[in-house]
Amino acid sequence: MEDPVAEISRVIRLLTQSQPSIQRATVEKYFTPSASFTHPLCRTGSYEGSRWLIWCIYRWYKIMSPRIEISIDGVAYDEKNRTLYVDIHQVFRIWVIPFYSAPVSLTTVLKLIRDPPLPPQPSYSTPINPNESWHETLNRTTTSSEKPLYYIQSQNDLYQVNELLKFFSQFGVLSGLLVLWQFIATALCVVGATVFWPVSWVEQNVVGGNKERSIAEAARG
Repeated sequence: MEDPVAEISRVIRLLTQSQPSIQRATVEKYFTPSASFTHPLCRTGSYEGSRWLIWCIYRWYKIMSPRIEISIDGVAYDEKNRTLYVDIHQVFRIWVIPFYSAPVSLTTVLKLIRDPPLPPQPSYSTPINPNESWHETLNRTTTSSEKPLYYIQSQNDLYQVNELLKFFSQFGVLSGLLVLWQFIATALCVVGATVFWPVSWVEQNVVGGNKERSIAEAARG
């Protein structure tokens, strides 16, 4: 990819909605040979040739759900760490199970590598304008033929637990029970914070917040 933010939505649609030959070509074009894939239900690890397993995962994913509804809700790029964060909403249906539908949301984290690698900082012999940044100098001194490409080194699909449970129960039964438990847990947090407020008072007035000393050390002076 020349522009990861602009191109990633198209790449995801090719991986999830295209015919087998295009799907495989997409994996081979945009993933490195040692790319890894991590999902709550499966993983590949990273080694030479692991990209083939990623293609198998996407192929089985498409076999189970030939028609996938997917939308890209947002894309953020951490340029310093070359990491893409993609918010996705999809409706997953297994064709052999009548009425099965799993509308889930997830965040996909994609680690990228740059080819060619980022060149070293310009030397003192490189004419530098004091009014421009190093990146601007680099762009000015790099020819168009050296424009970098970015490849996916790892994919990590992150689901909230209630979203993951939607794959295993119809009509969101398990997910609904989990949400109910989460509200109960919040109520228990309120009870705990109220009953044990003296601990917070000691932390605030004796220990002094998140410091090295423990409450016992503070009591000893």
